[in-house]
Amino acid sequence: MSGDTCLTTTLCPVAGPKPKTCSFKAGSLGNKYVRLNVGGSLYYTTVQVLTRHDTMLKAMFSGRMEVLTDKEGWILIDRCGKHFGTILNYLRDDTIALPKHRQEIKELMAEAKYYLIQGLVDMCQAALQDKKELYEPVCSIPIITSPKEEERLIESSMKPVVKLLYNRSNNKYSYTSNSDDNLLKNIELFDKLSLRFNGRVLFIKDVIGDEICCWSFYGQGRKLAEVCCTSIVYATEKKQTKVEFPEARIYEETLNVLLYETPRVPDNSLLEATSRSRSQASHSEDDEGFELRDRVRRIHVKRYSTYDDRQLGH
Repeated sequence: MSGDTCLTTTLCPVAGPKPKTCSFKAGSLGNKYVRLNVGGSLYYTTVQVLTRHDTMLKAMFSGRMEVLTDKEGWILIDRCGKHFGTILNYLRDDTIALPKHRQEIKELMAEAKYYLIQGLVDMCQAALQDKKELYEPVCSIPIITSPKEEERLIESSMKPVVKLLYNRSNNKYSYTSNSDDNLLKNIELFDKLSLRFNGRVLFIKDVIGDEICCWSFYGQGRKLAEVCCTSIVYATEKKQTKVEFPEARIYEETLNVLLYETPRVPDNSLLEATSRSRSQASHSEDDEGFELRDRVRRIHVKRYSTYDDRQLGH
């Protein structure tokens, strides 16, 4: 056998003589193989490999520390043997290919710290930092910094747009007792909707506008609806600002803007499989199809005109 041959045998405790304690003298074994039992996993390696770096293993096999052996001569190390093969490879080559998963890198780093292998600890820490920086956000939310930027985003977007404007400091009155909670609920709902519909809707935040809390909904570059969540109330002969949380209305308008998504490219194979030839379709069926298309168009125009002050046809 050669290298860090691992037998991956889990040893069950059996009755017998207790492990013996012994120590190695520097150079006494040279390059001869030693047998290691690391938490039940069996490895073969040489003393030269184990003593190449100034680590706990060098202290164990250079005579500075006593080691335990069983009746068959296996040297016992009371650690998990899962990553010990990687430890040996690092001692041989001064470098290794680290595991892909963060959890396994953390496990390897814990073993490297136990054996006092600082170089391997540094490698693991650097890898964990790199993997952390490689994480990509689930969705990106632009924050408006100027009216021109807002106009450019809305006009250039191929998706419907939902904008939340919130600016708590833009208020000259005191707030009602539950206004802060409702403002936070509006922000939390915006985050939930952005996670749910980020692939179909562009969500943007505005923190410089004149309102305190207001939702705006855009489709095909035009403003379709607005839900203002603030109002002025009178209490004890003074004015207060009230922030509301019209959750159902916000959900409704968010779903409505989905009607203004850019039409997807039709699936020609699906259209061909589900369409009928003109020779097989009757005249009455054609009339029914025109009526259906016309009915859908009128629903769309009705919804469209709800938020458009311009007269139809302009």
